Amino acid sequence: MAIEAKICGLRDAASVNAALKGGARYIGFVFYPPSPRSITPATAAELARHAAGRAGCVGLFVDPDDDTLASITRAVPLDMIQLHGDESPARVADIRERYGRPVMKALKISVPEDLAGVEAYLPVADRLLFDAKAPKGKADALPGGNAVAFDWRILAGKSWPRPWMLAGGINPENLAEAVEVSGARSVDVSSGVEVKPGQKDPERIALFLQKARSL
Repeated sequence: MAIEAKICGLRDAASVNAALKGGARYIGFVFYPPSPRSITPATAAELARHAAGRAGCVGLFVDPDDDTLASITRAVPLDMIQLHGDESPARVADIRERYGRPVMKALKISVPEDLAGVEAYLPVADRLLFDAKAPKGKADALPGGNAVAFDWRILAGKSWPRPWMLAGGINPENLAEAVEVSGARSVDVSSGVEVKPGQKDPERIALFLQKARSL
């Protein structure tokens, strides 16, 4: 696949199978109870075992405490931890060392100045993810998965000594534009392949991954 893809917020076998069949590099499970995409550790463990060896399993957390991380990483065979809150570089480093897994840190982008925070995470994160900031004034806004994109031109021509992923408002219809404008070679999609928040559409997943393969 020319464009590496992660399908995030999976909660059932049908969507996981669509991601695996389509060649997703990663599948993501959300461990953040306020999200409509939140999943129980027991269900995530079953789905992760099913995906083992075919896609990397990523657990998404938002400012998690150690008890939460310890219980979930014991129960679910995660290949990577994704931190989608306000975790400091020191906290990222601590989680990476404590739980013995690669860590991907999400950074929220709205204006070019938001990239100033990237440098602090380069020594401690294995991978970066650039997502759109939550819409101002949106009462039910989540840390991610709001179907909102930022100006992809902010990332054009940028490079860092860590792999990075583009997220935020990407869908099958705008994937080609997102990749062309931003220069991303790795993308993350959640709301863009859903019927409604929390309910994935296997056909949309298949279409997204088909488009990713063609780029």
